[in-house]
Formats: sequence, structure tokens, C-alpha cells
Amino acid sequence: MQIGVAAVAGQRLLETSCITTPAIARTVAGHDGLGERQWLEPRTGFEVSYNVIVEIDRQPLPLANLAADSLTALPGEVLEYLFPSRYCPVDTMHAAAVDMFGHLTGGAAVEAVRDWIATHLAYVPGASHGGTTALDTFHAREGVCRDYAHLLIALVRSLGIPARMVSAYSPDVTPQDFHALAQVWLAGAWHLVDATGMADPATTAIIGVGRDAADIAFLTIFGGATLNEQVVEVKL
Repeated sequence: MQIGVAAVAGQRLLETSCITTPAIARTVAGHDGLGERQWLEPRTGFEVSYNVIVEIDRQPLPLANLAADSLTALPGEVLEYLFPSRYCPVDTMHAAAVDMFGHLTGGAAVEAVRDWIATHLAYVPGASHGGTTALDTFHAREGVCRDYAHLLIALVRSLGIPARMVSAYSPDVTPQDFHALAQVWLAGAWHLVDATGMADPATTAIIGVGRDAADIAFLTIFGGATLNEQVVEVKL
């Protein structure tokens, strides 16, 4: 599982506790070394209670003012976020992205993609499933936060701008739940972007990052299991 707020720039953990039954068997680093994943080996069932107080010190910059880095200047660890991934089929969406947004560059292109998604998609819980891709969402024009994020990531990558998926907690997410949004690489740094409009970067606590939802799932199960109850509560 990966539910703990990450110790990264822009956010500081003041208090944290994680109680699990059974106990955590092993802790490993999350994707890109950001955040942590806990491995458990339950025989029948398990319970988790996680509490954290986090101080956010992140001042978002106007995206439109940010330039895209040239491809030859990108750091090696950023390059994988240009390529197709399980839920973000960049190769099949490239033509559409260029046709719709190819006249724009850098942060202006990202803003245009974000605003197009916010305008043309309907937020409909239950409209998608675990196998829904960005291309599926592009055609269906509906989904939830992960679908919005996947579509933004696929379109932005198609424009030559690195983009990755982010799992997070944010107080304005409705209904309250784990939230998915994106980060884009502009002007030599990662910047949070949420096409749903529910997560303000200044009040969003990052859990983990990855190529798409496959890398940031809050719970990955090897075997069979039934979710009995899940409660997420985020307050300012």
C-alpha cells in the first residue's frame, strides 16, 4: 500500500502515525524514490489507520509564464515521462494532441489542455473502471480524477512535455477520497496541475508519483480481497 504523505520539498510532516493489523512486513521507496510503499502479509484480513499533520509551503507559479525545456536538456530521470505507459497511450493520441494544441508551447499548452478537459469532460463517479485508458476517456468525455489526470498526461506528453501522475490528499476533493492529479515538467521543475479543479497546489499533500495509476495505487493486492470500508478525511 502507499497512503503516507511523502517527505518532499514543499511539504513538511509535523506528526504522523500508521497503525496496521497485521504489522507492516517491509517498507520500500516509492516510484522515483518519492514516498514509501508498505508491504503487508495478511492471512485473513487487515486494518489500517493513518493520521498525519502536514505543513504545506508550496507557492504555485502561473503556468502560462513557464517555458518548456528542450528535449536535449531534460534530465535523464525525467525522460520516461515522455513515453507511452499503461493508461496513457501517447502514440495513439499524438495526432489529436498536435491538431488541438500544437500551436501552443510550454505552460500555455498545458493550461489549454487543462482547460479543455475541464470544459469537455463530465465528472461522473462510476463512469470508468480499472482498465480505462486516456484514449477511452477522450472518447467517453466522462470519468473521475484518475481519468482526468490520465488524459491530461497523455495529451501533454504528446506535445513533448514530460508529465507524471500524482496521488495526493486535498481538502476540497468532493467526495473525500484519495485524489489523482498530474505534474508537468516546465522551466526545470515539476508543477502540479489538476484538470478537475478540486485540488489547489497550495493545500495538496503529495503521496506518490508515477507514470500513471499503475504506479501510484493506494492499495495493490496479490490474491483475492474485498474492501469492507474506506474513509478519507482531509481538513485544513
